Amino acid sequence: MTPPKFDFWQDHSKTYLEMACQTERIGCMQNPDGYGKRKGECGDTIEMFINVRDDYIQAVSFMINGCINTVACANTAALLAEGKTVAQAWEISVENIIAYLETLPSQDSHCAELAVGALYMALSDYIRMKKEPWKRIYKK
Repeated sequence: MTPPKFDFWQDHSKTYLEMACQTERIGCMQNPDGYGKRKGECGDTIEMFINVRDDYIQAVSFMINGCINTVACANTAALLAEGKTVAQAWEISVENIIAYLETLPSQDSHCAELAVGALYMALSDYIRMKKEPWKRIYKK
């Protein structure tokens, strides 16, 4: 018996489709307060930029070289982080992203790990620059 064919548009949740197709957060941010870059074993790469004011994440953008699942995960990480405090953003997990998307294929959970890792690196960079602001002038 042949397994049923997967229909991308019908078999994914509306949330997944929105996050996979959204492009408004894709792009480099000028003078970000935090920057993180992760490359997965699959070859996908996410660069994440955050803008923070009064300890709240105002905006998140990202550059991506990867599959549509990685795009969906990066968009979800950005959405979940925006409007949160830096401390709250540290609580965003791989499981949060998978639950939010509802239909991320289980074999692609590494895409969520990649997005969370890039976000955590951007948060770490923000904290490091906050402690040593003089280093910001030497960043490219």
